[in-house]
Amino acid sequence: MAKTTSNATTSTGPTTRDDLIAGLQSDIAREYKAIIQYVIFSQKLDGAKYMNIADQLAVHAHQELDHALAIARQLDYFGEYPTHIPDKVGVSEDNEGMLRADLHAEDDTIKHYRERIRQAEELEEYALGEVLRGIVEQEQDHQMDLATALGVVPDDRKRKSASSRSASK
Repeated sequence: MAKTTSNATTSTGPTTRDDLIAGLQSDIAREYKAIIQYVIFSQKLDGAKYMNIADQLAVHAHQELDHALAIARQLDYFGEYPTHIPDKVGVSEDNEGMLRADLHAEDDTIKHYRERIRQAEELEEYALGEVLRGIVEQEQDHQMDLATALGVVPDDRKRKSASSRSASK
């Protein structure tokens, strides 16, 4: 049986094929979550200030479906059946809460894809690494759109260090 994602992404030993597959299963579950959140939030955001980003969220939903299909194809390559269960969907009733939920999900997704790229390369699965790099490029675009709408730094590593610096002042 494959390890869970938390074990796969924090493993100190060499990456196994089971680690990679378990990680991809978690990745596709996060993509399902993103599709659901983007569909809901693209329709629920209200107010003139948020109309442009609402349109962007609808585009993001389509891109997330493309990501899920790409991950499903990779799982099929490994002889695995993709999970059908999404990660827990985060919802909010206020505009900023919706955008923050999506931004946090993008931060998390990018972090996991970076780990998956490392695992793929360790296992010499270079084609998979290239597929994942393309996905990360789009996920970072999503991250930038959401961060811009919220008026925050897109890179979560910079955002966290900036917020910890301002909290210590």
